[in-house]
Parts: sequence; structure tokens; C-alpha cells
Amino acid sequence: MLRQLLPLALAGFAVAWQPTVPPPIIGRWDLTIHTTGGPRAGWLEVQHSGVQTLVGRFVGTGGSARPISRVEFKDNALRFAIPPQWEPVDGDLVVTGRLDGDRLSGSMSLAGGAPQAWTGVRAPSLRRTAAPRWGAPLRLLNGRDLAGWHTTGGASEWEAAGAVLRNRKSGGNLVTDRSFDDFNLHAEFRYPKDSNSGIYLRGRYEVQIIDLDDEPTAVGSLGALYGFLAPTHPAGRHAGDWQTVDVTLVGRLVTLVLNGRTIACEAEIPGVTGGALDSREGEPGPLLLQGDHGPIEFRNFTVTPSR
Repeated sequence: MLRQLLPLALAGFAVAWQPTVPPPIIGRWDLTIHTTGGPRAGWLEVQHSGVQTLVGRFVGTGGSARPISRVEFKDNALRFAIPPQWEPVDGDLVVTGRLDGDRLSGSMSLAGGAPQAWTGVRAPSLRRTAAPRWGAPLRLLNGRDLAGWHTTGGASEWEAAGAVLRNRKSGGNLVTDRSFDDFNLHAEFRYPKDSNSGIYLRGRYEVQIIDLDDEPTAVGSLGALYGFLAPTHPAGRHAGDWQTVDVTLVGRLVTLVLNGRTIACEAEIPGVTGGALDSREGEPGPLLLQGDHGPIEFRNFTVTPSR
């Protein structure tokens, strides 16, 4: 009798443990948040944790990727709440939405404030089928004026003289008129004590520039891909010293070399940084120099684009 029951029991166990179809919300999403000041970039990732719990990460209009401890998803309706990051409020950011095919739409409200509408599409993989072919290097700073660049997000505090581009104090960001797809970038930079800046690749992914002496490596350290990728080891110099950064960006894969030391090697960039110009990851984009945090100097800024 036991021999007859055993196959039936095992069959029932196998049925109970068959994998279920993954919820369609799982994946990465490029968001557009519709603020009173115009559209802003955002990003969402949803993934399984164990058998049935959904967790994720979220990037809003500023700051870094924030963990989501639980994502509720039922009948194509989405909801999650996360605590504030840099916002000086007492209360959660509550995000609700609805999935319709490969598109999301919804609203978000911080600490019970006015809701903001948002929309989303699935993020592209950006996988390349062949190695890039590089074109001729382009010097993007002439050392005399700001030709080839424009300012966004505030009044310009940028000036060029003596082969050096300088941001005198907190002001607008500086953006190239030209857009790029895959590229190699070489730049030299120098900052005073306690300053903070960054280079946004394609206007979307920030390479962090910050004075944090003796800080452990983290996703906000010098040379980090802000919010996502920490340097493998510290390679920065002191405030007041000229430093070099070399970046190779191919699709989502980034290699970062700081002061001659590789601190990221073909690491995948999951999504956009808070403060990105847009979330259209499948398109080329400009280079952006962050000027809204503090003084910074650049020189020998050269890009070799793919062709």
C-alpha cells in the first residue's frame, strides 16, 4: 500500500513546487515624472525576493537609488512606500501605478503632499552585438570660451581661461551641444576642500566627483557611479590636486579608471541617476558637468566617440 501511495505523494509535491509565471511587473522601468517644472527622469526596478515577495529600487527626481522593502502588485495594480531621502519632510513617498502591457502610469505623493503623475516604459537592455569601432578624439574644451556647451538648471557660473574650465560657485550645470552613444572619455579635474560635482554620461549616469578624504568606498564616493556602483578600491587624491578620470561606456557597461587605477571594469549600470536630463536610455545623450553643488575645474576634456 505504501508503494502505491508514494508515487502519488511525490507527484503532488512536484505540482506544488512547480515555478509560477513571473509577475509582468518584474524588470527595469524608465520613468518620466511630470512635475510643475516640467518632465523629470526616474527609474524603477522590481525583482523577486524568495518565492512570492517582490522588492525593488527606485530613483526619483533627485538623489540615489533607494531600496524598496516590499512592492505590492495585484491585478496589474502597483503600490509601494519608501521613506524620504534628502527631502526635509516627515512622511513616506507613496507610489501607485497600473501596468498596461509594457507601459506603466500612476502617481506619487511625498508625505501626503500634492500628487505628481508619472509614466514608464521598459528599460532597454543596451546589449551590443559587436565591439565598438572608435572614431577620432574630440577636444571639447578650447580653454577660451564655452563654445559647444550650454547651461541648464540655473544661472551660469562657468568661465574658461588659460586652458581651464572653472565653475566659480554653485550655479547651473554645463551640457555639451553634441550627443554621444558609446565613447571613451578622458578628463582632468580639481576641486577645493568639501566641494562636490560630477560628470553625467549621456546626461543620465553620474560619475561622482567629491571631496571625501579617508571615507570608505561607497556608491557616493569619488569615482562611484552615483547610487549604483562603488569603486573597487580608493584611488582619489587630496583636494587641490589635479586628478584624472578615464571612462569607457559601451551600452550599459562602464569601465572607470581614476588616477591610473581601474575602479570599475565593464560593470553594468542598472539605471539613471537622480537629476538625469531624461530617462530615454535607448538614445544617445550629451555630457553634463554638475555645477549646482560647488566649485570645480576641468581641463584636457577629450571624448572619442564610436562610429
